[in-house]
Amino acid sequence: MIKIDLEKYRELSRLKKKENKHFYHRLKSYKPKVLDQKFQDLHEKTFAKIDCLSCANCCKTTGPLFTRSDIGRISKYLGLKPQQFTDQYLREDEDGDLVLQETPCHFLDEDNSCSIYDFRPKACREFPHTDQFKMHSILELTRRNLDVCPAVYEITEELKKDLK
Repeated sequence: MIKIDLEKYRELSRLKKKENKHFYHRLKSYKPKVLDQKFQDLHEKTFAKIDCLSCANCCKTTGPLFTRSDIGRISKYLGLKPQQFTDQYLREDEDGDLVLQETPCHFLDEDNSCSIYDFRPKACREFPHTDQFKMHSILELTRRNLDVCPAVYEITEELKKDLK
């Protein structure tokens, strides 16, 4: 397993910001199925080496979107009414989406595990979205996730080598 040094990844991401912006723009020229397969292959290889519990930067710095379904599932697990859960943990952002009131996530434990893991929001289950189909439609999101997730950085660097 790769030891996660968040400061190193933040600095590398910062130094390569312009390069990565151009690279992600160039990725739009690849056939969608080819791009999806490349991302999925690299996602599997990368997450075989990176343990999210050694990092949890996503839970510490960003908040997921909560769907009504997420709210219903989590509030039921916690023994709360959906409105109680919403009032206690969520706020509406500038886009009208329901997000966490604050970060780090209230459900992040000291060992970087999630206290509601089996009931977590869809956005958390899918993060960092690098094994999704239709990667063309989320390339900008993926590029932004370079600042948050060391795995996305590793996947991007491998993609650069592979697509030269």
